[in-house]
Amino acid sequence: MRRKRDTALRRPRSRRQQLLKLFVQLLVWTGAAVLYYVGFSPFFDTPIEHALKRETALLRDQYDALTARYDTLLSVLGNLEERDRDVFRSLFEADPYDFDAEYAERRNATYDAIFNRSARALKRDLGRRVDRFEASLDELNASYAALNAAIGAVGEGADRIPAIQPVLNKQLSLLTTSYGMRIHPFYKTLQSHQGVDYAIPEGSRVFATADGTVREVSQRNSTAGQTVVIDHGNGYETSYSHLSKIAVRKGQQVHRGDIIALSGDTGLSLAPHLHYEVRLDGMRVDPIHYFFMELTPAEYRRLLRIARTGMQAFD
Repeated sequence: MRRKRDTALRRPRSRRQQLLKLFVQLLVWTGAAVLYYVGFSPFFDTPIEHALKRETALLRDQYDALTARYDTLLSVLGNLEERDRDVFRSLFEADPYDFDAEYAERRNATYDAIFNRSARALKRDLGRRVDRFEASLDELNASYAALNAAIGAVGEGADRIPAIQPVLNKQLSLLTTSYGMRIHPFYKTLQSHQGVDYAIPEGSRVFATADGTVREVSQRNSTAGQTVVIDHGNGYETSYSHLSKIAVRKGQQVHRGDIIALSGDTGLSLAPHLHYEVRLDGMRVDPIHYFFMELTPAEYRRLLRIARTGMQAFD
């Protein structure tokens, strides 16, 4: 009986000892792993750590290269701005107007006005703005209706309105000088430029911008060079100058899109280009407003921005 009791008492002890032994071994292995990580990880990288460090080094090199490139471009831009200011000062004897500063001042003033107002006041102001927008929308719809009625009244006469560009300009990059006060290429003074200039290679095709009758063909002109004038009726006329070759004759009937000439550099011209004019009841008007047949609203706005950047005329 005593032997059986001793055996029963030893069994729980042996189990506890085994559990204790396993716990001690776990602590030993854990400590060894910690010591290994603390002692050797600063000197040896795992494959994942090595790949991450390599990728970080590549990103750092790319960042440094982009930073250097950005600094170079910023320096070049600063030089260009300074040169532009010098040219403006030499031409107009005044400092150029800083549009960016004005925009920043207006933006800051708007932010200050918003931050200093209560939520109730902002809500009331927003309601007024919405009402004004709705009224403007009603006016716009009425104007569209009136415009559609006017177009319907014109009928076939719409083909006689100069509604396309006289050259192929799908990228909108060929128009270099717009209508208005521009610097004369030879006199270097501000003069009224009553048309638009297209910088195109000599020999480029020139198209009639509407149906009409060729009213004038000038083979020699001291200033405008070879020129074609088309009478479209309804008070509209268009003029195409500095041509190299004329493909129509006086009195000939032409249609929108017909090739009437090839561009050139004749007359008083700085470089090969086409000078194009639109006349309504004898008055020269801005031709850009008559390109509505081939331009979307976004392209029209872009062409306006491009045209306003050019101060130097070609004739």
